[in-house]
Amino acid sequence: MIALEQIHYQYDNFRLYFDINILAKEKVVIIGPSGAGKSTLLSLIAGFISPQSGQIILNYQNVTNLLPAKRPVSMLFQDNNLFSHFTVEQNIALGIKPSLKINPTEQNIITNILAKVGLNDFAKRYPDQLSGGQRQRVALARCLIQQRPILLLDEPFSSLDQALRFEMLELVNEICDEFALTLMMVSHYLDDSLKYFSRCLVVNQGNIIFNAAPEQLKQPENQSVAKLLGLN
Repeated sequence: MIALEQIHYQYDNFRLYFDINILAKEKVVIIGPSGAGKSTLLSLIAGFISPQSGQIILNYQNVTNLLPAKRPVSMLFQDNNLFSHFTVEQNIALGIKPSLKINPTEQNIITNILAKVGLNDFAKRYPDQLSGGQRQRVALARCLIQQRPILLLDEPFSSLDQALRFEMLELVNEICDEFALTLMMVSHYLDDSLKYFSRCLVVNQGNIIFNAAPEQLKQPENQSVAKLLGLN
């Protein structure tokens, strides 16, 4: 679960305020205009930045002052951050052991994760030998191998074509169900991809202005939000 309790954050003259609760195993999509604070929201949860006030509770633990590595969170960015001089399995192994001194038990875990993301035949390849979708699968596998219950995705599939993007969303959906993960994902798509999420947060000017099921965006009472998003 994720709870942001009266979180205040400011950089330059831009002030943000978040006060939300996300249940365990929920799948939440975050949308809104460019520069609204969507990625900042994820960065606060992950611990890359710290709030001026308020508390961040993850899985019933106050993590407000914890370093990112100590939080029950893994995060995937649009830039997959793979190391070109490491193979697929080495890039994944970095998620559990930066020294890459992997024991047989850990090797089995890597093999199983590769199978989960459909890359069991690509273990010895290098990133430049993979397609864009395959590279994002490697990055996703590196997140999963950390075995943390909260998965944050910051527009990780925006560079992929629509068919591949939906394929990756389907994979993430299945993995979240299998591993009982809580998912928060920043997206700029307002198409059928919203169906993969139980809840939608719309962020505008550093505030959450909509917090409900995605289909509620089309309701008359949310006309102003829909207009902001270009839905009418």
